[in-house]
Parts: sequence; C-alpha cells; structure tokens
Amino acid sequence: MAKVAIFVDVQNVYYTVREAYRRHFDYNAFWAEATAGREVVTAIAYAIDRGDRKQREFQAILRAIGFEVKLKPFIQRADGTAKGDWDVGIALDAIEYAEQADVIVLVSGDGDFDLLVDKLRQVHGKRVEVYGVPQLTAASIKRAATEFKPIGEKLLL
Repeated sequence: MAKVAIFVDVQNVYYTVREAYRRHFDYNAFWAEATAGREVVTAIAYAIDRGDRKQREFQAILRAIGFEVKLKPFIQRADGTAKGDWDVGIALDAIEYAEQADVIVLVSGDGDFDLLVDKLRQVHGKRVEVYGVPQLTAASIKRAATEFKPIGEKLLL
C-alpha cells in the first residue's frame, strides 16, 4: 500500500474554488479520492485564523475528516492589505515528510510551489499530485507535478 502525505493550502483552494465555481471545495470527497488504497502518513490543512465561530466549526470538520489543522493569525496591515500565507510552512513540512511517503499530494494552484514540486520529484523521487482549479492554477506547477488533478464537479459542494 502506497504511503501518502497530504498538504492543503486552505486559503488558496477556498478563493480559487469560490472564484471559478461560486461553490465550496468538498473536503470529504477529496479525502476519499486522495487516500483511496493508501496509508496516510500525514494530512495537514494550513489555514488563517480570524478567530470566528464559523471558522472554528470548519476547522473542527477538517479535524474530524483526518486533517491536522495548522493555523496562523490573520494580520491586517495599516494600509488595509492582509498577510497570512503558509508557503514556507507547507514547503518545510512537505520536505520533512518526503522520506516517509511515496506520494505527496498538494492542494494549491500557487505557482510559488513549482520549485518544491520539482525538488520532491527530482531529488526525493516522489510522485507529486497537485490538485487545483484548472483555470486558476499556475502552468508552472501543473508542469512540475507528476499528475495535475483538476478540481471540478466531483470535488465541489
């Protein structure tokens, strides 16, 4: 049985699915697909914490599915912009778990991860599956992945 490590960029998937489909990502359907016939080494969902009740309920759902939820505080800058991405944290965790897994699953369309995906494939010899909204996923990460898995109807609520 293949061992899988799953890393979900919650903000990226939330905003891209909302923009493309005006719907929500189905984490249960995704879990069923990504883990089918595989042993889960780790599954981490990276999110921004605004501290509201609805977010805490969503985080509890992710934990019930099987995800560890890592949170960063939402930071509102004086100029009105916001900060709170997990790119470095996701990259570090993916490299850390690479030796324990046969397959790395990354849910993000962020092109910043193309170097990570390349390294996981070429240096660590891993199969890397990238899930993303096709029209909002960077071409560079699609090319870098062993397999690009489009987020479409079967993964939407």
